[in-house]
Amino acid sequence: MAAPREQMGPPLPRLRAWQRDALDRYLSEPRRRDYLVTATPGSGKTTFALALARGLLDERAIDRVIVVCPTDHLRTQWADAADALGVPLDASLTNAVGPVRPDLRGYVTTYAQVAAKAALHAARASAKRSLVILDEVHHAGDGLSWGDAVAAAFELAARRLCLTGTPFRTRPDERIPFVRYADDADGGWRSEADFTYGYRDALRDGVVRPVVFAAYTGTSRWRNSAGEVIAASLSETSTKRTESTAWRTALNPRGKWVPHVIAAMDERITHLRQSGMPDAGGLVLASDQDDARAYAEIVEQVTGEAPVLILSDDPKASEKISAFTTGTQRMAVCVRMVSEGVDVPRAACLAWMTSYRTPLFFAQGVGRVVRARSTRESATVFLPAVRPLLALAAELEHERNHVIPPPPDQSDDLLDVDREDLEPAEGETNELVDADASFAHLLHGGRAVVAAPLTEEDEDFLGLPGILSPEQTAALLARRDSAARRRASGTDATSSSPPSGEAAAWRAGAELRRELNRLVGLLAARTGSPHGRLHAQLRRAVPGPASAAAGVDVLEKRRDHVMELLGA
Repeated sequence: MAAPREQMGPPLPRLRAWQRDALDRYLSEPRRRDYLVTATPGSGKTTFALALARGLLDERAIDRVIVVCPTDHLRTQWADAADALGVPLDASLTNAVGPVRPDLRGYVTTYAQVAAKAALHAARASAKRSLVILDEVHHAGDGLSWGDAVAAAFELAARRLCLTGTPFRTRPDERIPFVRYADDADGGWRSEADFTYGYRDALRDGVVRPVVFAAYTGTSRWRNSAGEVIAASLSETSTKRTESTAWRTALNPRGKWVPHVIAAMDERITHLRQSGMPDAGGLVLASDQDDARAYAEIVEQVTGEAPVLILSDDPKASEKISAFTTGTQRMAVCVRMVSEGVDVPRAACLAWMTSYRTPLFFAQGVGRVVRARSTRESATVFLPAVRPLLALAAELEHERNHVIPPPPDQSDDLLDVDREDLEPAEGETNELVDADASFAHLLHGGRAVVAAPLTEEDEDFLGLPGILSPEQTAALLARRDSAARRRASGTDATSSSPPSGEAAAWRAGAELRRELNRLVGLLAARTGSPHGRLHAQLRRAVPGPASAAAGVDVLEKRRDHVMELLGA
């Protein structure tokens, strides 16, 4: 670098150890042009990037900073952070304006804007020695046009810094520009980061909160196009199509699964606020805008407080995110606007009420609730007890390598689908009959944790990591399950009409099904066998329909059989 000049702005904040290490590694090669950093969501990628930019500006190694990010809201977030570090950037520069304001050090744009006028951004990037920061660079692979545009726009830039919160892999025909790749075993390409800082590293350093996953099972019932009523449990082994329909049915806002889990998350928020986190909030992640609006109504009915509804087509969406970030509202309901990059440190709970299940989206979504402010905070993710999500949750707790593989298939008939696969087949119509919920287990350290005996005094410590064991935390959630069920039953979506005789007969076995699931959970914890395998063995031992559709007599026999196995 050239001889340093006087610093251009306020002193830099104290960097975290990983940020200093990543900065030192970058500076170890003075003529480095491309640098990819993979750092877990919530660990401080923005601060690292701006500290690097500020240092290069101070050293007169660059004259301009250009940040490319996924959304307009993130443009404002980047500009605010940059201004605090003495690097003023224009967050409102459009493609209709040519030059960058001379009183600013650069600008923030989006991938969509770059794709719309790549030549304009190429002119801006080459007019001065520029550092281009590509935030969440995997978005450059969202389409061939975006990747080509990013390559064309910034090919001549002096330096490029690529950031991502999660590792990624790419097919040969969708390589992301400026990323170094190595051959993957499956014929694709895997990224090779210059610096990696994973979730486990961040947890060890106290940079992120410990997160636990509260899995909720339940029985979904629907009427197919032939008029048949089909029942299936979220946690029992079934065919791909049946399990995907059960998952989709559980997320239907007219059933009882959604209000039950919202009530459970509301209880968790209350206890977090009583345990040293007075502004704790929660996010409800929906699949689409229609569901988001319906979920918002359920939140208000269950909690008595209207949530913040954040939709991409709302011109005030960015303002709502900012208001929720600094406010005291208990919950916000959104689709994808806060799933990536958006900083909401007080959000400590997440209800996964979407059928999206790609590893990248899952890690980014969970990343919204793990940003630590103190060592006395923890995060809880409430999710359906379906194999794809449980596999992703378990994987998040393990050391990540540069490739995120899909959850392993257990058989050709088991569920391993993306968001699109959850949609009904062409010509298929399914009508909701019923969907209930019950706490299944807590996922901790890659294992399913069921309830352990708990004293009244233990409840005072909920939310303090390391005080309660995972078994005791699971017991607290299980204890509150009946209260959540009562609150869910009071919503309009579930009490608009009396049940039919058929439904009443089926519901008579609801408590037995919950008791059976609890006992199976205990047996799974004792034997180490997956829940689905134990349910299959139980069905062979006591023949009859799957427990989701079985009558009271079969359920009682299965309960007794499991109790014998437990020695009860």
